[in-house]
Amino acid sequence: MRIIPIVVLVVTASALALTQVKTKDANQKTQVARETTSMRKQSKATFGIKSWDEKTYNEIEGAPKLTRVSATKSYQGDIEGEGKLEYLMMYRTAGSASFMGLERVTGSVGGRSGSFVLQHSGTFEDGVAKVILSVVPGSGTGDLRGMRGEGGFSVGHKPPYAMTLDYHFE
Repeated sequence: MRIIPIVVLVVTASALALTQVKTKDANQKTQVARETTSMRKQSKATFGIKSWDEKTYNEIEGAPKLTRVSATKSYQGDIEGEGKLEYLMMYRTAGSASFMGLERVTGSVGGRSGSFVLQHSGTFEDGVAKVILSVVPGSGTGDLRGMRGEGGFSVGHKPPYAMTLDYHFE
């Protein structure tokens, strides 16, 4: 009769040990998945301007001119696809401007397909546009859902224009 309690004890201990091994294995797989998902990557791409439609919406003598731009961009490289961009611009002096905008990029980044929105903040001075880019949180779709990142470019008037985007996924 003493054998039954010993057998029950051994079976219970074995089951507990097996559960702990499975839990540890599952935790390791989850950690690897998190590290893979949250790793920062850098994409390098070039873009061209397919269309640029700029219209003045406010102009007062002696004050900066305000314009609105609707543009379409094409991307090649680590970013492939098309961007639809809206800028609001303020011309400070002859040949210089400040601007901000939103751009929805549809295509792929690093082999993942979908879309995301970039927030632009920039200046144009001495023939050079300097732009800081931020991926708008929550804007990713498809395989780009959960994308976050920042990047930028500094370009003149000669295409193709080079840019970088450092990104990761939540």
